[in-house]
Amino acid sequence: MTDPERTIAAQATAAGQGAIAVIRMSGPGCMDILKQCTPAAFTERLRPRRATLVCIRDAEGAAIDQALVTWFPAPASYTGEDTAEISCHGGMLVTDRLLKRLYQCGASPAEPGEFTKRAFLNGRMDLTQAEAVMDVISAGSDLALKAAQTQLDGGIGAQVDELKDNLVHVLAHIEAYIDFPDEDISPDTASDLQARLRSMEEKLAALLKTAEGGRLLREGIRTAIAGPPNVGKSSLLNTLLGYDRAIVSNIAGTTRDTVEESIQLAGLALRLIDTAGVRESSDVIEQAGITRTNRALETADLVLEVADASTPRIQDFPAPVLTAPRLLILNKCDLGVHPDWKAVPGIRFSCATGEGRKELEEAIIQAFSSSLPGETGSSLVAINARHQHELGLCREHVRLASESISRQESPEFTALELREALTHLGEITGAVDTEDVLGAIFSSFCLGK
Repeated sequence: MTDPERTIAAQATAAGQGAIAVIRMSGPGCMDILKQCTPAAFTERLRPRRATLVCIRDAEGAAIDQALVTWFPAPASYTGEDTAEISCHGGMLVTDRLLKRLYQCGASPAEPGEFTKRAFLNGRMDLTQAEAVMDVISAGSDLALKAAQTQLDGGIGAQVDELKDNLVHVLAHIEAYIDFPDEDISPDTASDLQARLRSMEEKLAALLKTAEGGRLLREGIRTAIAGPPNVGKSSLLNTLLGYDRAIVSNIAGTTRDTVEESIQLAGLALRLIDTAGVRESSDVIEQAGITRTNRALETADLVLEVADASTPRIQDFPAPVLTAPRLLILNKCDLGVHPDWKAVPGIRFSCATGEGRKELEEAIIQAFSSSLPGETGSSLVAINARHQHELGLCREHVRLASESISRQESPEFTALELREALTHLGEITGAVDTEDVLGAIFSSFCLGK
């Protein structure tokens, strides 16, 4: 458990050498620790949210570094506790000595995500907003960043709170029947209650539909580049990346293993996977590469099937049964399109000239238009796997409550289902929290955040 009496410190900027590093400290002992490692009366000059220049000294009084200290008194800080941010020179030795000095004066090393965990525990943000902090940091595309910022602003939490308020309203009517059966109470009729519950089921279903889009935004669209040997798969990878990542030659079977790189295309993050060409081969290493190709195809979110449009069409690419969208790219069209391909629908493309890139981007957006989360104004909502699990359980209990009313069961059974639904909503925002859930979430955070 987080000890609120412990004062923690960590480097908030990335490790390594840079112009400036920021060391963050939070907890009730911040001011006492600053008094020990700065000149007398310095802390009296500190003003909230204003940077103040100071020389930080070691135990013998020798200078460690000239730094700017910004003071954030509780509760108006990121964590809700007394917080100090020290901006110092970004050398590794300087930051190491400063941190050791803070630890010597009473601070403790922060655990990954502990600052944000304290912000959650102190009511500065709900659990969905805490999760969004790392989503913002790790966003790999414009849309992923937009979705993370919506969540950080409380977009998902607000929708969950609205659902919770509606459930509480229905539960209050049900429990009124239970607690005051002889009183002259005029609650909503059973049909009105069911209508409310059906409306909630629809809203839950709409949120659940954003889960797949959320996964694609957070993880990137797993895009397999596949096709026969020597059709330009590696050239396509290099063209989309903008630099030579894969070896290109006119020798069939050059690519023996999968090569994976990430790009941002039309606002989306794509995890491009260049695969070995599929053909009959007695080469053991090439066979292993083809096996990996089939595995990449089976797990892909999108398949870019590449064909050489300048040569005769011999046969269709023997790919396994795919559930992912499949786009045919007719490559090498700068060399002329063979009559066999004239009537074949596909994206005319040239790695040599860049022709067809815009059409490819539009086709990818179109392929995922129904999977990506919808926008409301400037917001973009996309739940994660944890939210999906809890919302799915909530929806099931709401459905069971509605069925309980239909069967005219004792209101205690209906109330039980509604309480379970509320519990699962509470798990999303952290109104009902368990230490193992918090540990799982914050363990993936970076130090200093």
